[in-house]
Amino acid sequence: MRIGFIGLGIMGGSMAANLQRAGHEVHAHDLRKVEGFPNWAGSSADAARGAEIVFTSLPGPAEVQSVGQALRGAMQRGAAWFDLSTNSPQCVRELHADFAKLGIHVLDAPVSGGPPGAKSGKLAIWVGGERAVYEKHLQVLKAIGDEPYYVGPIGAGTVAKLAHNCASFAVQAALAEVFTLGVKAGVDPLDLFKAVRQGASGRKRTFDRMAEVFLPGKFDPALFTLRLAHKDMKLALELADKENVPMRIARTAMESMSEAMGRGWEGRDFRVFLTLQEERAGVSCRVPEEKLRAVKD
Repeated sequence: MRIGFIGLGIMGGSMAANLQRAGHEVHAHDLRKVEGFPNWAGSSADAARGAEIVFTSLPGPAEVQSVGQALRGAMQRGAAWFDLSTNSPQCVRELHADFAKLGIHVLDAPVSGGPPGAKSGKLAIWVGGERAVYEKHLQVLKAIGDEPYYVGPIGAGTVAKLAHNCASFAVQAALAEVFTLGVKAGVDPLDLFKAVRQGASGRKRTFDRMAEVFLPGKFDPALFTLRLAHKDMKLALELADKENVPMRIARTAMESMSEAMGRGWEGRDFRVFLTLQEERAGVSCRVPEEKLRAVKD
């Protein structure tokens, strides 16, 4: 299948490569030339011309809107545009309505699984839009992620992604609080980690992420940048305002994220904002990586 893919960042590049490996003819475009894509397109419009499906993986609503302007005159009638970006529901719904007039299907399809999942193809893909279009292209989606899931009408996938990310950021902010409480109350941070980890279950234990980034203090290179996390949280809170839903814990986390942005940490792993809690509590929760590995193994 001929596919246009726009946005070859840390997530998009791997997803586009997986589509190529699955045998699809991928016409790729990004602001910078990326190796490994023989069908390189000089513009977003060039990538989209003649494509049955167009995928976009972009930083946020402004970039999606901008690329949408180029796609309007390039995509063919009957084609489908899956936006893999973490976007805003309002943005994707407006694009859906506009492109429907041209006979083009727009679906929101944000992904979850991070850079490792994008490389391995182990991604959740939450899709909003016409179910028939989703089902028609399901096998293509499975070349990107092993767990595509139809959530509901246009915007539903984005709402699910924002809810998921908002929960993740808020929970990790709360975890920073409980770790500083435990350490300041006299418990060794490694012993505390081992204790609270026993209460978690599942394929990926809830507290394991603390041992990967926060406890060892490894915020560079970023697995997911603070800049993007701040954007996602902002979008989630905008949605909460629209739906008149109070979000006290999330807003508290957002305040810390904004403070961390103000310190120039936007390019670091988003969990760096948790260190502000250590500063406030006057305690460090650092644990050497070799000790953490021994516990996890």
